[in-house]
Parts: sequence; C-alpha cells; structure tokens
Amino acid sequence: MKLDIVIAKRKDKTVYRDGDKAIKVFDANYSKANILNEALNQARIEETGLNIPKIHAVTMIEGKWAIVLEYIEGKTLAQLMRENPDKFDQYLEDFVDLQMQVHAVKSPLLNKLKDKMHRKISETTLDATTRYDLHTRLESMPNHDKVCHGDFNPSNIIISKDGTPYILDWSHVTQGNASADVARTYLLYHLAGEVEIAEKYLNLFCLKSDTAKQYVQKWLPIVAASQSVKQNPVERELLLSWVDVVDYQ
Repeated sequence: MKLDIVIAKRKDKTVYRDGDKAIKVFDANYSKANILNEALNQARIEETGLNIPKIHAVTMIEGKWAIVLEYIEGKTLAQLMRENPDKFDQYLEDFVDLQMQVHAVKSPLLNKLKDKMHRKISETTLDATTRYDLHTRLESMPNHDKVCHGDFNPSNIIISKDGTPYILDWSHVTQGNASADVARTYLLYHLAGEVEIAEKYLNLFCLKSDTAKQYVQKWLPIVAASQSVKQNPVERELLLSWVDVVDYQ
C-alpha cells in the first residue's frame, strides 16, 4: 500500500488514498482497543444497508494500526454547501433527510448511548452535585434503540459523482435516542460559530421528524457535558456553558 496521497489529517490519525482504497493510519500511541472497536462499529453499520465505505482490512503499517476502507470519489456535503450557497437550503434538507435515514435503522449489538454518556459525565471535572443532576436527567430520558452516528456533520458526508451520499466516520456510533444525536449536531454547529445554521438545522429536523423542539433541547446539557471531556479549552468552555442551562428556553 502506498501512503503518498494525503486526503485528510486529524488529531492522532491521517487518511491516505491508494487507488480505490482509503487508508486511515493511526498514531503509534492510539488505543488499539479503540481502533478495533471503530472497525467493529463500521462493520455492524455495513450490515444495516446504509451507504458507507466498506472495510477491506484492519492491519499494521510500519508499526502503526490502520483501517483500509473503500475510497469514495466525490465531494463532502460541507464543500458543496460552501461552493453553492444558492443551494444551501436544499443541501440542508438533504442533510436532515440523511440523518433521519440513519435513525430509521437498528443495530442491536452497538454500545448503548446512555451507557457511554453516563461514563463521559463521570469523567468530567464538574462538581458532584452537577454530575448527579446530569446523571439523573440522563436516566429519566426515554430509552430508544435507534442508530445514532455521534458526529453527524456535513464534513462526514461524501456525495459521489452519481449523487449518492455516503456517510463517513462511525467511530462514535451508538444505539439510543435520536434526539441526543440531533443535539450533538446542533452543538457542533455552535462550536463552529454557525449559530444561525444551528437554529435553522434544529427547526428543520424537528419539522421533518415531527419532534418537539423542547425535547431535543432537554438533551443539550447532557450531551454538552458528555462531549466536554475531549474538547480543546475553548470548546470545553462553550460546552460547559450549555451544562448550566437547567431549563433551556
């Protein structure tokens, strides 16, 4: 395998292209368990029939773990949104429709979203009283078993040359309540400083899915707290500001 063409670089990992394959190479200190879990998650999502890059292999390259995937030729939805601002509203509708397609499938062997969030809340530096309140709120939320991507944003969607959308990066996928997944996407827009788009996205999702906006908003403090453990200081401060919203207005 050739590692000449870099197509993406993230913290702790680099993605290369070699012909019809994409090779995600992790840094040497990256958790082997997390890499194998990511590959397992992706394989389980393949079985749902959603359009995603297929896994070809999990291997080691020069002492580093790597996941070899099908390479999808095309542009990300984020690129298309930037390049065609006149079509933004349609792209946003497509984005919401695609997220609803994800929520419509099930994968019973995935980890449970609530279990992951309880663990993450326990790992925060929040005081014991706040953590107790968040754990209580989380436990009171309805239990669902829908596939939740966990990092659903336009950069993780490739539109192929024939117009077929493919969803990337299933490392955070769980099964649980779809509104928690929506709250996560909403917060991602806020972290990017795209507040107007965040509101437009949330209103559109709630309209299309017939979900009460207040219901998604109840998830915001919980999701923000669970995400705050791995963010940079600026993002962490913003996320923790959402935790203080006891009754979101």
